[in-house]
Amino acid sequence: MKSTLCLGLVCLVALSGCRNAQKEASKEKEDVTAVVAPNFQNKGHELVYKMVQKVGDYNKLLQKQDVVYTYTYQTPDGKTDFSTEKYLFDGELSYGLLKQHERTLPELDGTIEQGYDGAEYWIKHNGAELQDPAIVKRAVFSRATNFYWFAMMQKLLDPGIKYQYVGEKISNGIGYDVVKIDFESNDNKPKDTYQLYINQQTNLVDQFLFTVVDFGKIDPMLMKLEYENVEGILIPTKRKYKASNWDALETKDPWILVNWTNIKFNNQLTRAEFKK
Repeated sequence: MKSTLCLGLVCLVALSGCRNAQKEASKEKEDVTAVVAPNFQNKGHELVYKMVQKVGDYNKLLQKQDVVYTYTYQTPDGKTDFSTEKYLFDGELSYGLLKQHERTLPELDGTIEQGYDGAEYWIKHNGAELQDPAIVKRAVFSRATNFYWFAMMQKLLDPGIKYQYVGEKISNGIGYDVVKIDFESNDNKPKDTYQLYINQQTNLVDQFLFTVVDFGKIDPMLMKLEYENVEGILIPTKRKYKASNWDALETKDPWILVNWTNIKFNNQLTRAEFKK
């Protein structure tokens, strides 16, 4: 009887040890997978990859599932938009509720809703759907742009991006690696160009230049960023921008201010909430 009991204990310990070994091996395999870097196009691509690892890659956003936050946009003349933004990261679904929109469609009194449900963009005014092509185009731009700005750093590793290392530059006493970003076009339409200033000490993008080709702005705007750590992800929650040139000239013109506040992940949003 004692022999049988001892044998059982030995088997139990051995089985437990085997399971622990399997777990450790699996964990090591996951860890190895997590640190495997892609084949870099060039130095610029490698620098962007390192930056994304610093802020948190798109997989980390997917693990958060969704986000809800308050979006505030203010122009130099004081006109302000307040929007409650909701995004579902799987599929890049986007919704915005604007209760104050002094800049966006100010001629419409009352509440504006915009959405993208994964297949269709839509806009409503006081609950009624609007179908004017010019107004719908504004909704398409806002939904795509607002989502992109939020997830921009992560999406800079998307397929179809070309990277060019421009060189080093000193700005305000800080050393930067400058990387140009171009996007492949599947419809032969011109795409925006970005130029990132990656801080050599922090690996973060402190500022970048960008165009807005959809609205005819081919001369660059200069965007400056301040980050906040939200549940382990570094998010550029304070942003300001104005017209510049490709040397990132900072003029005396006033800034357009954009702030993201009350950021909350994992809100259990459903796809149905993005339908019109």
